[in-house]
Amino acid sequence: MIINFSVQNYGSIKDKQTLSFEADKSTHLEDYYVIHTNGLRLLKLGLIYGANASGKTTILKALDFLRTLVLNPKSQKTETFDFDPFLFDENTPNQNTIFEIEFLQNDVRYFYFVELNKKAIVSEELYAYNPKKSNVFKRTTNLEKQTTDIQFGNKIKIDKISERTLVLNTLWNRVVLDGFNRTNVDIKELKDGLDWFKDYLQQLIVPHKDLTNFTSSRIVESEIQKNIVIEILKKADFNISNIIIKNKEYDYPVVRNLEDQKALIEWQEWKQSMGFKEIKFEHTINDKRYVLAFEKESQGTQRYYGLAGILYLLIKNSAAFSIDELESSLHPDLFEHFLLSFLINSKKSQLLATTHNREILEDKDIFRNDAIWITNKEEDSATELYSFADFNTSVIRNTNSIYNAYKIGKLGGVPNLGDYYIDIEDESN
Repeated sequence: MIINFSVQNYGSIKDKQTLSFEADKSTHLEDYYVIHTNGLRLLKLGLIYGANASGKTTILKALDFLRTLVLNPKSQKTETFDFDPFLFDENTPNQNTIFEIEFLQNDVRYFYFVELNKKAIVSEELYAYNPKKSNVFKRTTNLEKQTTDIQFGNKIKIDKISERTLVLNTLWNRVVLDGFNRTNVDIKELKDGLDWFKDYLQQLIVPHKDLTNFTSSRIVESEIQKNIVIEILKKADFNISNIIIKNKEYDYPVVRNLEDQKALIEWQEWKQSMGFKEIKFEHTINDKRYVLAFEKESQGTQRYYGLAGILYLLIKNSAAFSIDELESSLHPDLFEHFLLSFLINSKKSQLLATTHNREILEDKDIFRNDAIWITNKEEDSATELYSFADFNTSVIRNTNSIYNAYKIGKLGGVPNLGDYYIDIEDESN
């Protein structure tokens, strides 16, 4: 599980900003929001509000960038990283970017630190709490020679040959966890770190991403139970009684020779890997069944079908999903229904999402202050991140004042709009 995540000098983020899943002292909605584990009280949910261009998405992208750094390393030593530091400052473009994350894996608390520039990992550290904080490794990079040095903690047992191999497998633009993945060596702490990024932290879901194949392919492969997805859709009042999935039929090219045969096989394999499915929903109305092609369903139905697969995995497994603009194509009531279904049914999963949906702020019975975060654009255009829990009770004393205080900008995170008049000079005069 995620405990804390920090990022510095990345995109619109200049100074270190920290998003925490540690619950505050409040016991409000404890049974639904808070997971008790390893002596910690961790939140299941984090919702990020803020004006456009205030840095909401940047927080999610930063977390996903760190995940990509571990799981999808550069194939060549000459490849550079695709990101920008904070650009609205004369110093930050030449300074390093820093990521820090605390997480739980196999009942052990870990702290992971990565410092990098566009060319290389400058330094990297991993610590484990057993129960006291102890160093697993410290990595430094010689930027002139483009070589890596790794110093392991006293508790880590590794022979010299394996250590040398691990160092050689850790290029200057790859993290140690990737080097470990390429080395035949058994180090529990490194395996825990790699497995956490691989199994728990999921890829960022961007706005309007088509989740249809995500859910459909997992139904076909029995990773997701179709009857549960149908139940999720029914509870969301979509009146769907069955889901029909089959491969689409294609008019394949005529095969005239061996080269055509080879091309056809490759084309078929590509189509199959891309998951081209034909999906239909069955609706039962007045005891009669009607089948409708997926493309003819409403945008909200299509979107919620994809999200139903996410919801299933959040409930069934232990996973963390980040979703940008969760409310996209969803009615406010459906947005709330999704969140409540997750909170009530999930056990050890976490959801981090950006949203502009303010309706839930009117109902204190469904949210906690420490689960609501705000990104605010400062005077230098840098992102500032804070939660409702950072405000004292005189600012947000009751349900009405929370919604209204945010709406009028008392809590930040709303656009500073001008008047509506736009002066366009008439060139005909």
